[in-house]
Amino acid sequence: MTMELISEILAHAADLTKIRRDIHAHPEIGFHEHRTAAIVAARLAEWGVEVHRGLGGTGVVGVIRGNRPGRRIGLRADMDALPMTEATGAIHASVNPGAFHGCGHDGHTTMLLGAARYLASTRRFAGDVVLIFQPAEEGVGGARAMIADGLFSRFPCDEIYGLHNWPGAPLGEITVKPGVALAASDQFDIRIQGRGAHGAMPHQAADPIMAATAIAQALQTIVSRNVEPMRTAVVSVTMLHAGSAYNVIPDVATLGGTIRTFDPVTRALVAERLATIAQAVGAGFGVEAEAIITPRFPAVVNGQGESRAAIAIARDLVGPDLARVVDQPVSGSEDFAEMLAVVPGAFLFLGQGEGPALHNPRYDFNDAVTPIGASLLARIAEARTGAELLP
Repeated sequence: MTMELISEILAHAADLTKIRRDIHAHPEIGFHEHRTAAIVAARLAEWGVEVHRGLGGTGVVGVIRGNRPGRRIGLRADMDALPMTEATGAIHASVNPGAFHGCGHDGHTTMLLGAARYLASTRRFAGDVVLIFQPAEEGVGGARAMIADGLFSRFPCDEIYGLHNWPGAPLGEITVKPGVALAASDQFDIRIQGRGAHGAMPHQAADPIMAATAIAQALQTIVSRNVEPMRTAVVSVTMLHAGSAYNVIPDVATLGGTIRTFDPVTRALVAERLATIAQAVGAGFGVEAEAIITPRFPAVVNGQGESRAAIAIARDLVGPDLARVVDQPVSGSEDFAEMLAVVPGAFLFLGQGEGPALHNPRYDFNDAVTPIGASLLARIAEARTGAELLP
C-alpha cells in the first residue's frame, strides 16, 4: 500500500500522537470541553492561526488566510467524549470517571490540528480555511449551538468537509456516499401510567410493566408493517425502567429509544405510528401511555459535486484501491448534518483497521490514522479554496 501523504505532517506524527493521547486521557462530555478547547486554542495560536473561542459554548474556530484571494473552505472536527466508562487498559486511558473517548473524537480533533499546523506554516492556497472544532456532537446539539451563535454569519464558508474514523475498514480506506449518507435521528420517551398493587394481588393493578413489554413488541411492527419495503427505518427500544421492589407492581413504567430514518416522509410516518401504537396498546391494558418524540438531527446529505471532488483528492493520497464512492448509507447519525443543511460539502469515512467498534468500552483510536486524515483535510483545503464552483 503506497500513500502520498504530506511529508510535513508525517514529520510531526509523534507530536500529534502525544496530543491525541493527552486528550484521550482527559475526556470531556458535551459542552464541558474546557480543557480540550484550551489545548486546541493554544496550539492554533502557537502556529500563528487566528483564534476565536466560545462559539456554541466551548467551540473553537481558527482562520488561516491563504496567499491570494480565493474561496473559503470549512473543515470540522468534534471534540466531545461519551458518558461511559473506558475498559481499554491503555496507558493513556481516561482519568475522568464516567467519560471516555469511545468514538474517536480525540483523533478527529488531532487530525484537524495536524492539518492546521501544516496549512498555517505553508499557506500555499487561495482564500481562507476555517477550522471548526465543535463541542457536543454526541446527541446534544453542538453543531446547532455553533450555528445559532453565528458560526456561518461570522465565518461564511463556500464548502465544508468533515470525516469520521471507521473501525473494521482497512487502514487508510476513504469512502464517501453522495446524497443521503447517514440517517436522521430522533429519540422517544413513553411514560406509562398504571395503578400499582401488591405483587401477590395483580388483579388489583393496572400493570404498567405488562403494557410496557407489549408496547415494546408492537413498536417493531412499524418497520415491518407500516414502512414501505423500499424505504428504510430503525426503531430500537433501548431503555425500560419500572419498579423498585420484588413484591410491588409499580404505578409507572417508562420506555425510551431511538428512531433512524433516511427521508422526511418515513420520518413523519414512524413518529405518528409510534405515538398511536403506544396510546392504543396502553389503552388495551387499562393504562395511559404517552409518547414524546424529540427530533435530534436531520439526515446527512452530501453534495454530489463535493463528494466527487473529495474522493478524487483522496485517491491521490491513498491510491484508487483505498478511495471509493459507496452506494449504501449508514444508519448512524451525525450532527454535522446541521452544518451541511447550511453549507454544501461532504462527510467522509476513514478506515482505521481491525479493532473494537465505536462506542465499545474497549475502543481506541488508531494513531496510525492521524497523518492520513490530517493530509486528507489539508489537501481538500488546498484544492477547494482555489477551485471553480461546482455545478
